[in-house]
Order: sequence, then structure tokens, then C-alpha cells
Amino acid sequence: MQQKIDRHVIAAVIATGLLSFCGVIVETAMNITFPTLMNDFKVDTGTVQWMTSIYLLLVAIIVPLSAYFKATIKTKTLFLTAISLFIGGIIIDALAGNFVWLLIGRAIQGIGTGISLPLMFNIILEQVPQSKIGMMMGLGNLITGIAPALGPTFGGVVVDQLGWRWVFYLLLPLLLVSLVLGVWGIRQGSSLQAHRFDGASFALIIVFFTALMIGINQMSATAFWSMPVAGSLTIGLIALVILVVRSLRIADPILRLGLLKNKRFSGHLYGFFMMQILSLGLAFLLPNYIQLVNGNSAMLAGLIVLPAGFAGAICAPLAGSWLDHVGPRTPILTGISFSILSLIAFSWFGQSLSNGLILFIYIGYMAGMGAGMGCVMTSALGQLGHGEQTQGNAIMTTLQQFAGALGTNLVSMIVAASQIDTASQMARTTAIGTQHALIVLMILSISIGIVYFISIPKGK
Repeated sequence: MQQKIDRHVIAAVIATGLLSFCGVIVETAMNITFPTLMNDFKVDTGTVQWMTSIYLLLVAIIVPLSAYFKATIKTKTLFLTAISLFIGGIIIDALAGNFVWLLIGRAIQGIGTGISLPLMFNIILEQVPQSKIGMMMGLGNLITGIAPALGPTFGGVVVDQLGWRWVFYLLLPLLLVSLVLGVWGIRQGSSLQAHRFDGASFALIIVFFTALMIGINQMSATAFWSMPVAGSLTIGLIALVILVVRSLRIADPILRLGLLKNKRFSGHLYGFFMMQILSLGLAFLLPNYIQLVNGNSAMLAGLIVLPAGFAGAICAPLAGSWLDHVGPRTPILTGISFSILSLIAFSWFGQSLSNGLILFIYIGYMAGMGAGMGCVMTSALGQLGHGEQTQGNAIMTTLQQFAGALGTNLVSMIVAASQIDTASQMARTTAIGTQHALIVLMILSISIGIVYFISIPKGK
């Protein structure tokens, strides 16, 4: 008999998805506003970057707590806390009279997003019938996947026509829709349990992500072997090692890293992490290329990459439904194959990419990535026992934030290395550096394909 999804569950998934959508779209839209903010608040580039950095840092610190939150706090309480924090942060930013208040608002939004990001997938895993999980994971990825595509265009249009404060104001109606759907639709799917909060591990998570963020942010401005870069990264690495050892030794860790001993789950995790780096790297490289090499505006760059974002978002639920019928192997390997072929094409034409060629190839890449991303999450969590899936979701979402900090910086450093040649024109050195970065991403994509071929089981 065909299993049906309860309408309350659909409303809960849409509500939590919309909240995550708002978090992602603010992050991507605000990048476009940086020049305006620098002028309005009289801050430099290094300072304005903290608009993104403080947000990502708080998200990364809070996400690992998601398994603990789910076990000890009601789902609706978590949702109401997250959306209240996010709306509060949005209002603070919209009314901010100085840059400090702008950062405070972004930090509050980061805490709200950190709580909300894992909520949607936890609800799907717990309350959706097994035969429909792939489709609903795809729907969840569709909702959040449109945001990175819309963000730059949305930010550019709003800043040009209304001013940067309207980036925040215009999200309030969506957040109110999310609030209404969440209050009506979210139901408690499991009983709560008492868990001891592991404060030492949480402190190590804070040290790791803070040191990582400082180290990565300083790479473009300071020598690698300086204290701000190498010193910060070393401190972060030490904190990570202690965190891993501790999680393997205690009975109830914040992140159950012992799950990484499951080779199939670890293989999926490697590919998921690298796929995030590929997508974030391209999201930086292509608009940069359209502006600096092809000489177009930021708004046109946003419009050129927009169709690819929609292609990826649409393919996510279609591939999820495909997974429900045939299992994960075929849709995932098909998706990553499209992405590999697209990166080969990008690398081949790397120094002579017209706007039309970028639009065409990027649609192929994002269609493949959209098909693969949601299916990978579904397949990865399917390698774990039912009681382990919340922890697996926490690990994957945490890793996603780590990739977010790493992806853009990796490709920007490769491009910057070519731009050092001041004897050549900026457009030419940028094109050369972009091609080098695309080749690195292509090699990484091939490694993902190999790992998936080994890790993903055949059949349903």
C-alpha cells in the first residue's frame, strides 16, 4: 500500500526549510552589500568580512549540539527558539546604527540558524515513511538549495533599488509564514531523555572553529607561518585531536565521532565534504570571472549563475524520488558524473569562458550536484542504525560548515597566486588562476566519483 506523508509533517518540513532558506539567503546576499557597508560604516575590507565570519562561526559552534538538543528539548521549542532569535537578529540588523550592532545581529542570526539547520532533516528522518524519505530529503534540499542561487541577485537588486537594510526587511514575511506553519505543523516525534551536557567537548568545539576561522580569514592578509595563520590553525588542530580522542572515550559525547569507523558512512562523508568545497569554490570563481575577466557587472554575474541554481534545486527532489524507487547508487553516480564532466569542460576552456559557456556548463554542473547532494545525505544516514542517524546528521551538518569556511578560501588563494604577476593584466592573470583552481576542483571531483563507486551499496 502506498504510504502517505502526514500534512503536518509537510508543513513542519517547509517551516524549518524556510527558516534555513532565510539564513542562507542573508549570508549570500550580504556579500554583495560589502562595498556599501564599508562606505556607510567607514570600515575596511578585513572588518566587513566579519559580517559573514561571525555568522558562520556561531552556526558552526551551535550545529554540533543538535543531537543533544533533539534528545533533551521538544522539537517545537527548538523551532520557536531558533525563529525568535533569527527574527530578533534580522530586526537588529535592519535598524543598526553602527557596525557593532550589525555584527551583534548577525551573531544572533547565526545562533538561530545553527539550531534550525539540522531540524528539518531530523524531522524527515523521524516522521516521514521510509519509502518517501528520498523525495522529502530532496524537497528539503530544494528549499535550501535555491537560496545560494537567489542570494547574489536578490542582494544586488535590493541594494540598487531599496538599500541594504531591505535585505533584512523583505525576509520578515517569509519568516512569519515559517512561524505559522511551524506552530501548526511541528509535532514531537520521539520521547525526551535526560543527557549530561559535555561542557569540555563544547569548549573544544568553540576553540576549534574559532581558531580555524581566524586562521583561514588571515591567510590572504598575513604570511602562512605567522601566528595569526599557522598559530591559529595549530591551536585548532590540537583542539580537534583532543575532541576526537575524548569523543571516543566517553559514553555520551556531543558528537559521536566513533561513527566514522563505519567505512561506508565515512566514504559518503568524504564525498559530501568535497562536494561542498566544489560548489562553494565555483560559487566564488564564476561570478569573479564574469566580472574581472569578462568585464561585466555584479548584477549580471548573479543573473548568469541564477539558472544553474534553479536547475540544481529542481533536480534535488526528482533525484530523491528516483532514489526511493531504485536505491541511491544510480542517482548519486549519475549526478557526480554530470558534475565531473562539467568541471572537465570548465578546466578545458578555463582561460576563454564566455558568459554563455559559463551559463550552459554551470547548469549541467548544478543539475548533477542537485541530484547528488540530497541523495548522498539520505544514503549516508541510511548506513547508520536508526538511533545513530541524529548523530550522523549532526556530523554531516557540522562538516558542511567546515567546508563553508574552507572552500572559498582554497580557490581564492589559487587565483591570488596568479594575480601576483603584476606585469600582466588583471583579467589575464585572473583567467589563468581560475583555470588552475578549476583543475584542482576537477581532480577533487574525480576522487569523489571513485569513493562513491566504492562506498555506495547496490540495490535499495
